[in-house]
Amino acid sequence: MLMSFARTALSAVKFPLWVAAVAGAEKSFRKNPILGSPTLNRLGLHVARIRLAAKAAEYRRGRLAGLLDEADRAAFDRDGIVVKEDFLPPAEFEALTAEIAGRDLEARELRQGQAVQRMIPLGEAVLAGLPRLRAVVHHPVLRALTAYAASRAGEPVFYLQTVLSQPDGPDDPQTALHSDTFHATTKGWLFLHDVPETDGPFVYVPGSHRITPERLAWEREQSVLASSSRDSHHAAGSFRIAAADLPRLGYGAPVKVAVRANTLVVADTFGFHARAHSDRASTRVTLHTYIRRNPFLPWLGLDVKALPGLKGRELALYLWIQDLKLRFTGRGAPWRPVGKVRADSPAHV
Repeated sequence: MLMSFARTALSAVKFPLWVAAVAGAEKSFRKNPILGSPTLNRLGLHVARIRLAAKAAEYRRGRLAGLLDEADRAAFDRDGIVVKEDFLPPAEFEALTAEIAGRDLEARELRQGQAVQRMIPLGEAVLAGLPRLRAVVHHPVLRALTAYAASRAGEPVFYLQTVLSQPDGPDDPQTALHSDTFHATTKGWLFLHDVPETDGPFVYVPGSHRITPERLAWEREQSVLASSSRDSHHAAGSFRIAAADLPRLGYGAPVKVAVRANTLVVADTFGFHARAHSDRASTRVTLHTYIRRNPFLPWLGLDVKALPGLKGRELALYLWIQDLKLRFTGRGAPWRPVGKVRADSPAHV
């Protein structure tokens, strides 16, 4: 009886927050019963959020278009992804890789199936000791592409990302085709090593960042069932899809984005994407960036995370909060600290 009363009281406290989250970037159908309501989603709540977010993204991208090379903008508008080979001059790229290879840096690791992801956050204090990497983080072309793909200006998050894959073991959930969320958002990678098709490259469905009537119908179907999905990622709003279902949404086949070192890839991860299975043990290191903001706001900047004292610390603050949650509730980010390591060293978890 007491527990039932406590749950009711807690729901009453959370209800205004659940309602307010509808107007933001919240995407979990399981954690938010408003977003996860089958009745509301049959009536079109989820689809309405997609439509409104897409309109806002189109407006903001129109204001950002002048920052991009015309060919890059055309490629992105068509495909949802831009691939730029030989991004840095050869001497600059060689100096960059040497700088990174020679440093031990504080890292976190996350195991997902047969893959381990390593994250080395790149706050201002770290970048101060890595001048070549700092110059790339502030590269105007990288910044412009990242902003356009996300349809938002503001401060991106940067970290060194290492993916250590084994061909055997449980499936890595990132190898399933999926959309990150219901609105335009960006991820980008500057690859520091070659990634051939055998080593688990990025996979993208060209054009899947654009909404089709069939995509909206599919999104409606998924939203009605998502809160009860057995797949925790699907229930959290990162919808999974089988490649065989893509044609009925109006899209073509997934493409493996095998790359040479010094290639920059920037994509809108509202589009369907994945990490391909690696046919052999492999290690890939990238400079990784992303932006995810409230999708409904009309302005480009006014990013509180770019203010002095917060700029460059978004990821550090997120990890600090998750560590506190883990300490006091037993729940939090699964990223485990592994001390100072080199970006391409063996996995520790």
